Amino acid sequence: MSPATLERSAERDAALRATLPHVPALGWTSAALRAGLRDIGADPASADWLFPRGAAGMAEAWSDLADRDMAAEAAELGLDALRTPARIRTLLEIRLRQHTPHKEAVRRALAVLALPWNYGAAARATARSVDAMWQAAGDASADLSFYTRRATLAGVYASTVGYWLQDPDPDAEATLRFLDRRLADVARLQRPRRRAA
Repeated sequence: MSPATLERSAERDAALRATLPHVPALGWTSAALRAGLRDIGADPASADWLFPRGAAGMAEAWSDLADRDMAAEAAELGLDALRTPARIRTLLEIRLRQHTPHKEAVRRALAVLALPWNYGAAARATARSVDAMWQAAGDASADLSFYTRRATLAGVYASTVGYWLQDPDPDAEATLRFLDRRLADVARLQRPRRRAA
């Protein structure tokens, strides 16, 4: 039931990390990728086979790398003592904090994925991210709730990222309060459903 897997390799991950500092000036372009490859002493010509789908492929792969970085940090923290809503909140906070040095790269990645012809990549990246969050939160559902939980979180995640992109505070305190309100809204909506069950 998990979203489609993405081709991964140490070379692709290293190239993405090296490319990030160049994205604010050059966007998610082959020029940025080649500059990043030069920075790490790799052959710039490898850009052609590392990300043959261009900007959309780079943006989708970076989202996947960010999912894995978020899950790795969450695993080190150990979220078992927290209730599920607090786990989700913590995971979203980790994601935003890890992205803080790369806010412009996030903005540019979203602009690339918002293009109509990149709808598939955008849908896959979103599905992968919310699935990674639920898995890191310990969700093991295999019924209809698997889909409803992910659809609900996708809405919360998208609105929170949108708010965060406009938040000038590097600590994102206003964004986290916004996130808390969205999570509270979701909890209120779910209470009548649980009582009716």
